[in-house]
Amino acid sequence: MNAYLIVKWLHILSSVVLVGTGFGTAFYLFFANRSGVVAAQAVVSRLVVRADWWFTTPAIVLQPVTGLWLMHLMGLPLSTPWILWTLILYGLAGLCWIPVVWLQLRMTAMAQAAHATGQELPALYWRYARWWEGLGYPAFVAMLAIFYLMVAKPDL
Repeated sequence: MNAYLIVKWLHILSSVVLVGTGFGTAFYLFFANRSGVVAAQAVVSRLVVRADWWFTTPAIVLQPVTGLWLMHLMGLPLSTPWILWTLILYGLAGLCWIPVVWLQLRMTAMAQAAHATGQELPALYWRYARWWEGLGYPAFVAMLAIFYLMVAKPDL
């Protein structure tokens, strides 16, 4: 197997891990929040944070590294329109993800504390949950658009 195929495989694999883990964890926390079961929210939010550190973060790092490496191997300039758009959309997703990580950490701490003391979640938890959800939608749409651009490589 040559370098191009190895890098391409890493790029595709890390994109699947990034989007798959992001969507999967968002799915579970979204529905755990709607369950109203504080114990479930405490467990799921803790696991979402863990999945972000173990899977999402390495994939976030691998994506631009392998993408730029593929550009180099293919002889494509950074000014290639579909590549520029993928970078812009990746930046948008990143700008959404950074506060989401902070929100998840805070939500996890609140859910853990509420569960440990047998209390209800504070109003701040629900405010953070709305922001968490609201930031997730544009990030996910941006990643879907990036998948399209990576596959179709349209002339823009």
